Amino acid sequence: MSSTSAATSPAERLDLFRLNTPQMRAFHLSWLAFFLCFFSWFGLAPLMPVIRRELALTKEQVGWCIIGSVAVTVLFRLLVGRLCDRYGPRLTYTWLLVLGSIPVMAVGLAYDFTTFLIGRILIGAIGASFVITQYHTSRMFAPNCVGTANATAAGWGNLGGGMTQLAMPLLFALITGLGASAAMGWRLCMVISGVVCALTGLLYWRFTQDTPEGNFAELKAAGRMSAATKKSTFLAAAVDYRVWALSVLYGCCFGLELTLDNVAVLYFTDYFHLDMYMAGTIAASFGMMNLFARALGGIVSDRWAKAGGVSGRARWLFLTILGEGLLLLVFSQSNQLWLAVPMLLCVGLFIKMSNGAVYAIVPFVNRPALGSVAGIVGAGGNVGAVCAGFLFQSQMSWPTVFWLLGLVVCSTAVLSLLTAMNPATAGEPAPVSVPAELAVESI
Repeated sequence: MSSTSAATSPAERLDLFRLNTPQMRAFHLSWLAFFLCFFSWFGLAPLMPVIRRELALTKEQVGWCIIGSVAVTVLFRLLVGRLCDRYGPRLTYTWLLVLGSIPVMAVGLAYDFTTFLIGRILIGAIGASFVITQYHTSRMFAPNCVGTANATAAGWGNLGGGMTQLAMPLLFALITGLGASAAMGWRLCMVISGVVCALTGLLYWRFTQDTPEGNFAELKAAGRMSAATKKSTFLAAAVDYRVWALSVLYGCCFGLELTLDNVAVLYFTDYFHLDMYMAGTIAASFGMMNLFARALGGIVSDRWAKAGGVSGRARWLFLTILGEGLLLLVFSQSNQLWLAVPMLLCVGLFIKMSNGAVYAIVPFVNRPALGSVAGIVGAGGNVGAVCAGFLFQSQMSWPTVFWLLGLVVCSTAVLSLLTAMNPATAGEPAPVSVPAELAVESI
């Protein structure tokens, strides 16, 4: 393949150290933007012990904040999926980053539970960044490596949820060490996060393009945009049972990841009597597993697809979801710190591999409706987090809640097999053979 045709076709390999192609620029900027959005989205979670004390929040009010932080993202993930199909990921991401930075900074104006809850809800809009990241990498990479590309970009982006658990307490300590009060410290942390998000939006607009061939606007003007992309595609995605199966499964893996990002610090401070910094370090370890675990889920899915097509991907997803549920049951009964921490990390490994396995299937469900499929499945993750949030807001103990969630996850694993019921129309025949020269390199 010539260098010119390679530059205007989906990439057939993931060259992590290249920035001179539109595919790799989109890859690196999409995961970076996602990382910063997640960092800001969950930036308040590790600071909740301070915020709870300052605003005198009750357990019930903390529960509503957890629910509010993920609820609005359901609607925004559906919206940005449709916007990606219509306007392309470049403009959609740019506006999400710039406009989404406003509530991130404005939450610092909160002075009671009501104003804080409103800010927490509005910040949830930037959680829709995940859908754009997956849409953009799905457009830029070929079928033989799209699972790896999607999972790696999403995994590195999800690192923001782990890094914020570690970095926010340190930034807070730095700011208060310079003389600011605790009340001012957590507010300034969020202002800094918001400014960085807005600047990243400008970088995304300047250095990316929608597809290897160019931007949507240019392709439409040249008459090169396919008719399927121009027309409404949401209905086509909404009537496909595979989309809803993946949505439920994503609620059981990514929904739990969001929940644990929100509650981990409070769980270890309240049940194991750790200070905010030690609890934040443990929570950060859970999030940092995205550095490799989500990518691993996508890599294995690509490998299993070589012999089994979509059916191979579905079987791998079944194993990761089932393993996640079983480990969550064990974690819920771990009442000693020496056992609870390793079990949390094991749960995290399978959660993140499941995330990667879900979105390794998404590009093959309905290619013309890719944005809508990604949006519906992504919204399912937040619906799962909202449902889990209501359980944590209840009068049940948190270990009991984790036990119930483990049972739910185990019971839904069978849905993964539905995603391979009609592989011929999913765009990837089963079995599939990938030429040796197109094999994905080890990363």
